[in-house]
Amino acid sequence: MEYFGLTDKGRVRPTNQDIYQIEVREEQQTALLVVCDGMGGANAGNVASRFAAQRFVDYLRPSLDKVLSDERRQALLQYALDEANATVFSLAGRQPEFRGMGTTLVAALVQGSEVTVLNVGDSRAYLYDGTRLHQLTEDHSYVEEMRRQGRISEADARTHPQKNLITRAVGVEPGVEGDLFEARLDEGEILLLCTDGLTGMVEDETIAQTLHSAQSLALAGDALLARALDGGGRDNITVALFTRGTRVEEEA
Repeated sequence: MEYFGLTDKGRVRPTNQDIYQIEVREEQQTALLVVCDGMGGANAGNVASRFAAQRFVDYLRPSLDKVLSDERRQALLQYALDEANATVFSLAGRQPEFRGMGTTLVAALVQGSEVTVLNVGDSRAYLYDGTRLHQLTEDHSYVEEMRRQGRISEADARTHPQKNLITRAVGVEPGVEGDLFEARLDEGEILLLCTDGLTGMVEDETIAQTLHSAQSLALAGDALLARALDGGGRDNITVALFTRGTRVEEEA
């Protein structure tokens, strides 16, 4: 297994409110990847993302040594989300400067070739199969809902002035529902979790080309960051990458 993550505040934002965590169990061929993008004034977004990611991982850590069915993985991810949401919501109610804070959350629990993904907000999970980049998640955002309804085009969605307005977040309400997705990750394929600081600056085709040409996940992550910065770096940028084994380009 190979994995890599990075986060950067970008060229515009004064602080970085993104966070990622990766937990791996080599013997069980198990991995947990989590990416959060906080929102809120001053340091509130940073507090929301940090506490959400930490509580989410803490809840799941004891289960990473076990063999889990699809149903159990889904249930555990939702339970972990409930814990993360309760933690952030409670913190938001304690201090005025934290009121209304929240965070996106996208997570992937990998066991062997099976992947269960959960997301809240507009941070995304992708699977790169060596040729194409497949988006596994659906954004919870105002603009994405308009796009799905056919009210705006995909090109318009990328530049819409309200593209950062999300319709679902962790910690804003007493409860939150995450969307769950199942995928298969074959050897050499790459799982990518990222915030909109990447996807807002770099088109999917360029992400796919970058993953294809890089000789390691670390080089791929560095190259994706460079492209996001070159595109303007208008938001915090976070990338978490995972692959089970033989790289696709090395098999060719």
